[in-house]
Amino acid sequence: MAVAENIRQKLSAAFAPSDLTVTDESARHEGHAGHRPSGETHFDVRIVSEKFTGLSRVERQRLVYAALDAEFRAGLHALSLKALTPEDAAR
Repeated sequence: MAVAENIRQKLSAAFAPSDLTVTDESARHEGHAGHRPSGETHFDVRIVSEKFTGLSRVERQRLVYAALDAEFRAGLHALSLKALTPEDAAR
């Protein structure tokens, strides 16, 4: 299974998001640290979930990174992340 699909499945299971976008940006990082010719190393994620309510930006990021721990250990190098509550997303 592709890394992007693993990310989608794990974040969906952990956070029941109302909106989730996972974009593979690996091609934009060719020649940078962590890049592999096969790609799937650099992703942009936007996730909107009620589960982030009351949490700081750092706390939200820590939860997402913990949910994706296996992917990072398997070669995911970078994640650009926006973790929002529905209220944040409506602004």
